[in-house]
Amino acid sequence: MSTASATSSVSANAGIKAPIRIYNTLSKTKEVFQPLHPPKVGIYLCGPTVYAESHIGHMVGPVIFDTVKRYLRFCGYDVSLVINITDVDDKLIAKSRERGIPISQIACEMTADYLSNLKELGVNQIDHLPRATDHMNQIIRFIESLVEKGYAYEVDGDVFFDVTKDPNYGQLSNRSIDAQQGEGGEAAAKKKSSGDFALWKNARPGEIAWESPWGQGRPGWHIECSAMSHEILGDTFDIHGGGLDLMFPHHENERAQSSCCHGAPMVKYWMHNGLMRAGEKGKVGGKSDRETSADEDAAGKISRSKGAGGLSELIRRHTGERIRFFLLRTHYRSTIVYGEEGLQEAGTSLETFYRFFDRFDEITGQSVYDLAPAKTRSEGDFDPGKDKLLVEIHGIREKFLAAMDDDFNTGAAISTLFDSLRLLNRYIDDAKLDAKSDKNSPEVESLVKAVTVIRQLTNVLGIFIKAPPKSGGDDGDAAILDSVVHLLIDLRKEARERKDYATGDAIRDRLTGLGIALLDKKEGTSWERSS
Repeated sequence: MSTASATSSVSANAGIKAPIRIYNTLSKTKEVFQPLHPPKVGIYLCGPTVYAESHIGHMVGPVIFDTVKRYLRFCGYDVSLVINITDVDDKLIAKSRERGIPISQIACEMTADYLSNLKELGVNQIDHLPRATDHMNQIIRFIESLVEKGYAYEVDGDVFFDVTKDPNYGQLSNRSIDAQQGEGGEAAAKKKSSGDFALWKNARPGEIAWESPWGQGRPGWHIECSAMSHEILGDTFDIHGGGLDLMFPHHENERAQSSCCHGAPMVKYWMHNGLMRAGEKGKVGGKSDRETSADEDAAGKISRSKGAGGLSELIRRHTGERIRFFLLRTHYRSTIVYGEEGLQEAGTSLETFYRFFDRFDEITGQSVYDLAPAKTRSEGDFDPGKDKLLVEIHGIREKFLAAMDDDFNTGAAISTLFDSLRLLNRYIDDAKLDAKSDKNSPEVESLVKAVTVIRQLTNVLGIFIKAPPKSGGDDGDAAILDSVVHLLIDLRKEARERKDYATGDAIRDRLTGLGIALLDKKEGTSWERSS
């Protein structure tokens, strides 16, 4: 079967009425998604360097591409999602010396932390989690091939990629040769041109090292991803994801070494998500966790003690579902402005859904979480007939799918879910449905069918998969406390706007007496437990 006919077949089987379009960073345009070997789709996402605890910025890519995979599977594709673990790197070496323990122990601890946080945020679509240290043979063979083909050269145990040998170098990031700059320091004197980058680094005394044709050493950062993605997904695969900060030099270098080694494009679609920032400027977690600049350090970056680390504590206070919802409210290519206010808004939004779910349970005697929605797009399509509610729900479903077809616009998709919530609440009010209603009445049956359709859509986003804890658990208690405190913060704000400062001060004083300190800042009021 030809690629064109296979693609047509997949679309027909999946019930796709309009093609999915993806913004390709390489072409700077939205392109119709046509996988290389339909129905199979390969996705590679750059994962973390596991030298310290995960911060919320580390969750952006995984949540986005977990959702992308969910949607592609919903549309009938067979998707493999790969997220790598970088477990050998300068930062790991430095952390090993600082803590006085082996690199492997640090990597193991921090990988466990990373995976635990992913689980809390509902990221469970990953098929492969390759580690660099498990692919050393593939990395060395990859570098040997580049040297043999004249794209790389060795100097005193270091091996560099010669960027002047690749006529397409710079196309992804739109940089000229003059704008390229590789590693500095001692390596700079060994390179033929400033833009050349390390494939293999000669080991220094006391550093972790592997045997190679060039002596004891370890791989450069960029070659690890090329070797691992090739091992699992082949010469060319469908989608490569990562943050905008990775476009140069990491993805530019990956693309160059892979295409030169295999004589074929590395990736068909390059997808880059926007960065998370503290306020209007300052990326959470630093520049690609390896490169920082004075300008960026001064731009409001969140330190690990103020939001960029200790993610497990943030999850405890806000719950993983709230954080996932917060990340998906914005189109993946847009900047995410991180802050307590945004997380609280996400929590407030979720509460409106939770309240509706409770209402649905009372009326129908069924839990929303026990409904069994269709798992694929074609299975989920339905004829609403003349049922007014189902006609409107069908329209909302079409808008949701159109948003996701348009470059996975989760922000617009979530907006349609709020439309459905308003529609369903109005329907219940108009039909005067309550706990005493006949569970077998046509009105209740329509309500169940409509909500089952909505559950189909929320499953695509990975939200409302399981019921939130009501009480008795740490997570539930933390969420309730947080909601109550913010309610009091809102009441205090309203009092102060009315110039009722006595009430505002009384709220602050009572909270202080309960061990809760209010923090008044320009962007709003937050709280913390006082010592």
